[in-house]
Amino acid sequence: MSFSELDKKFMQTALELAWQGRFSTSPNPRVGCVITRGEQIVGEGFHVQAGQAHAEIHALRQAGQLAQDATTYVTLEPCSHTGRTGPCAQALIDAHIKRVVVGMSDPNPLVKGDGLNILRQAGIQVDCGLYTQQARELNPGFLSRVERHRPYIRLKIAASLDSKTALSNGESQWITGEAARNDVQTLRAESCAVLTGINTILADNPQLNVRRFSALRQPLRIILDSKLRITPAYQVIQDVNSPTLIVTTVSDKVKKTVFDPYPHVSILTVPANQHGQIDLQKLWPALAQRDIGLILVEAGSILNSALLAANTVDEIIYYQAPKILGAAARNAIELAENPQALSDSEWRTVAVEVLGQDCRWSLRHQQSTVWLTGILE
Repeated sequence: MSFSELDKKFMQTALELAWQGRFSTSPNPRVGCVITRGEQIVGEGFHVQAGQAHAEIHALRQAGQLAQDATTYVTLEPCSHTGRTGPCAQALIDAHIKRVVVGMSDPNPLVKGDGLNILRQAGIQVDCGLYTQQARELNPGFLSRVERHRPYIRLKIAASLDSKTALSNGESQWITGEAARNDVQTLRAESCAVLTGINTILADNPQLNVRRFSALRQPLRIILDSKLRITPAYQVIQDVNSPTLIVTTVSDKVKKTVFDPYPHVSILTVPANQHGQIDLQKLWPALAQRDIGLILVEAGSILNSALLAANTVDEIIYYQAPKILGAAARNAIELAENPQALSDSEWRTVAVEVLGQDCRWSLRHQQSTVWLTGILE
């Protein structure tokens, strides 16, 4: 398919619009839409929140009568089914759109090409595949949930130059500066869920919510607690403004009734692995079935290492502070020696950014890169 420079310009605008919904669309995908007549944009929109109007509807409302015989640019195939909102493909037909340019087809089984077919059957010219890689980059969580039946796992680490996360006594405030800590708040807001282990809860009593700016929704807090050691005294239980999911291997109903007075808290029991810990391979599909796509992990070395050893981490966000804590301090990761990494690393650097005095590294696993973008950089 050959696309003009004007096509590329308008699709780029649609991609930028879609990104504006990154804090609020979950579990729905981030989608942007632009409606044009000639070289002029007459309508634009993005999906803001699940249950509300989709990007195409916002753009059609803005365009009004000017939508007739116009061209629509949308980052994701228009939906063809009725959920909490009506089908966008039919809305485009009813508006007498002449041409639709699509970034990527929708892998959702409820759509999966039907939206494109409905448009074509109505006589609308449909051109799909403009900036598909960029369109996929918008929605790693949604695509992972639908295509791989597991969440996209993003591991956050904040450490010193010598890869230490805390002093030997557990003190860790603050390794990184305010700019890096603010950036973590943004990561949380982008995520469907923030996941940690019970050891972090017991040691730090974190809130794991978005606090530094107003958010339309709070991410789900997931606590991995195989023996159900958590009590209602901790902030993740006391804070009723953010939902919390406790994942355990315990089936004892008596222990679980302790959390009955807290309706924002739910408990998920999954099988244990051979070591008596939560079986991660059983956990991920269970979370995907709950529409959880993008997970931010904020944990200590035990869980960090377990996730990496299980080869389930897609992306690492590494905040490196210009400090040296010494050999006795606590490590960010504790894994067996890996000589193969000297010649062939599984990780690819995606971006490097300076935040105040700290450095932010974005890295993606090579398997995840191939799956998401189709290329290996």
